[in-house]
Amino acid sequence: MVEKQLLDARRASHRLLRLTDEETNAILIETADALVAATDDILAANALDLSRMDPANPKYDRLKLTPDRIAGIAADMRNVASLPSPRVEIDRRVRPNGLVIRRVSVPFGVIGVIYEARPNVTADVFSLCFKSGNVSVLKGGHDADDSSRAIVAVIHSVLGRHGIDPAVATLLPATREATDTLLAARGIVDLIIPRGSSSLIDSVREKSRVPVIETGAGVCHCYIDASADTAMARDIINNAKTRRVSVCNALDCAVVHSAVFGSLAAICEPLAASEVIIHADERSYAVLDGHYPSRLLRRAEAEDFGTEFLSYAMAIKTVDSLDEALEHISLYGSGHSESVVAADDTVKERFSTEVDAACVYTNAPTSWTDGAQFGLGAEIGISTQKMHARGPMALEGLMTYKWLIAGNGQIRS
Repeated sequence: MVEKQLLDARRASHRLLRLTDEETNAILIETADALVAATDDILAANALDLSRMDPANPKYDRLKLTPDRIAGIAADMRNVASLPSPRVEIDRRVRPNGLVIRRVSVPFGVIGVIYEARPNVTADVFSLCFKSGNVSVLKGGHDADDSSRAIVAVIHSVLGRHGIDPAVATLLPATREATDTLLAARGIVDLIIPRGSSSLIDSVREKSRVPVIETGAGVCHCYIDASADTAMARDIINNAKTRRVSVCNALDCAVVHSAVFGSLAAICEPLAASEVIIHADERSYAVLDGHYPSRLLRRAEAEDFGTEFLSYAMAIKTVDSLDEALEHISLYGSGHSESVVAADDTVKERFSTEVDAACVYTNAPTSWTDGAQFGLGAEIGISTQKMHARGPMALEGLMTYKWLIAGNGQIRS
């Protein structure tokens, strides 16, 4: 069954290229409207998924849909429809012999996305792939399977009204066997993008025979420099940690210069309102002891550094210099998003230059790492690698290019 689904997706990829930009955009807008109209059906399916998950599970918030979240998914889809087409001429040159050589962006063809308990990814991936001329092969986890199937049913209903092969949005069974078949589909699937935990990403990278773009795992730091505005640092740390703890751009470790220890308790104070557990190293523990709720204060263990908590927990590492901060982030960061709070221009410049991450912030929280917030529309993931796409991966990241050469009978000697 899965093999046939993948072959159908491959055949559909050729026909998808015939759609005009106007047709593509109209279908996306119609699909967005249809998703909102189907809110009750989608929520009913989502309730089945939620009933199988412990509300204490960090993935529960990612899994949960609400009318507002469905409206947000639809708004992201309309936003994607409003963006310029990524299928453009990149450059053109005319050779002395008269050959006209153009480089144009083109879709990969068939893109497989493997993800976990994130039903919104189903709609986001479809909208970005469809807009860019790619077929999307969706392999969601069993946790969100009912929700994903409800969303895909809406997508297929709209495609059917326009006579478009539903295989352009193919949802595979939520089984390990389907994953294995997808990862082995070299020559049928052009690209695999995993979204989820580091273990999922590692597994896909190790097993796939299809090229992989790594996304996800965000071990994010914020360095509070000696020159920092501590009121700003307080707000940035709180927002980066507590806005949504289950997302990859959430803060995992505050790296604090010892010169701001006098303000550390004030910086951490808002975190207590959200019941954030702090795993503090010895020096910061001594400062916070008696000034942060004891039930929420832990002595950090070695494994707390480099951990993506995905919960109301974070670590604090004390340093005495920018060099120590950079060394810590280099050792424990995942290449996702890192932030510095500083007034010193030299510190800001060195941090921005020397930190090796897809997104590097100055006096702003890592919570901004998001394709929509970057003006890219919805995102298909945050790429943490350096080849091809890096950071929020949207329309441009789903394109490759080819060369078009036009002659008039020129023969090479």
